[in-house]
Amino acid sequence: MSRTSLPFFFLALIAVAEWYGFQAVRGAMQHAAPGTRRLTAILYWVLTVLIWALGFWALRNRHEHPSFKSYLGGVLLAVIAAKIVILVPLLLEDVVRLGRWAVQAATRPAGSPGTGISRSEFLSKFALVLGAIPFASLLWGMAKGGTDYTVRRVTLRFPNLPASFDGFKLLQISDLHTGSFHSKEPLQRAVKLINEQQADQIFMTGDLVNNYAHEVEEHIDTLAGIRSSRPIYSILGNHDYADYVNWADEGGVPAKAANLARIKQNHAKIGWDLLLDEARTVERNGEKIAILGVQNWGARGFAQYGKLHQAHATADAAAPFKILLSHDPSHWDGQVHEYPDIDLMLAGHTHGMQFGVNLSFLKWSPVQYAYKQWAGLYQRGKQYLYVNAGLGFIGYHGRVGFLPEITVIELRRA
Repeated sequence: MSRTSLPFFFLALIAVAEWYGFQAVRGAMQHAAPGTRRLTAILYWVLTVLIWALGFWALRNRHEHPSFKSYLGGVLLAVIAAKIVILVPLLLEDVVRLGRWAVQAATRPAGSPGTGISRSEFLSKFALVLGAIPFASLLWGMAKGGTDYTVRRVTLRFPNLPASFDGFKLLQISDLHTGSFHSKEPLQRAVKLINEQQADQIFMTGDLVNNYAHEVEEHIDTLAGIRSSRPIYSILGNHDYADYVNWADEGGVPAKAANLARIKQNHAKIGWDLLLDEARTVERNGEKIAILGVQNWGARGFAQYGKLHQAHATADAAAPFKILLSHDPSHWDGQVHEYPDIDLMLAGHTHGMQFGVNLSFLKWSPVQYAYKQWAGLYQRGKQYLYVNAGLGFIGYHGRVGFLPEITVIELRRA
């Protein structure tokens, strides 16, 4: 399916889902009194139009009262998701009904009347219950899931890890998207949880803001509270470049460049060492590991600012173990395979799409159809990639399944 046809596909899908949502309600009420059925139908369409109108209004005017409007957009998303789920069983049933009708039409004697095949009331009610699952989940994701911080722990073993780094604990956060927070309290809780891990080294792998440098400035004091005896290394993500803003309306290229410069300054104000296609050396008991940090390098239309060859060239040749910080996991297949001495890459970017199933035995999210590596740990030969699900959120004002994540990786010598 081409990119130009995708909007038409989704519009058609939503239109069909709306119709089937109404069919499910009508089928569930088929034995109610006629007046009750009419009132239910009117209420259904009035609520549907109202939710769509408020959702569009919120999405088109997000700058005033952004918290309230983000919740309105989330309610619209929850309704769409519920009706798409309702669509599935009813559409399948209609296919079966059409087949049964076709068989009857072909086999009944000429001139004999046909019999209609009605929709099952049970199936209509079942579809409504099924649709309630994503609806309730997405509402919960806005109320609690978006800031329900979780710590994920991973142990990795490497034969070339210097002995002094055996048991060394890395902590990764990513995709803070501080422009989506409308109070300081959630990030204050996150910082407290980060400090409780007592990590040896801390990394932030991009997307500090949604677009604008000022978004993080009310949170600088909070983020500066992350405690570490070593420098905290950070990189830029795709949103930090503000490529999604129409800068022609805001002063053009100079304004965009000034915004990026201000973001870089804000990293320094927080106390983070921002790596821009360069490397640092971490030393312990005279032994070394190298930390490489690149600017954003993405696939599928995302900008490729990063210069991995430059960062790699500046890495300490005496360090036998290398960690790469690169925001977009598509960099892993795009370039990192060309550098077999990079032992571990840490990325973010995908958020697990902030929605999905994230269990020990089952992991699913719509984002997996766009990204080969999209959440958790991956291995290729002796190299590892970890994709952090992100600490913040953008677009949908919450999370379901893929909760905001703080990753603690313990390095062990094999």
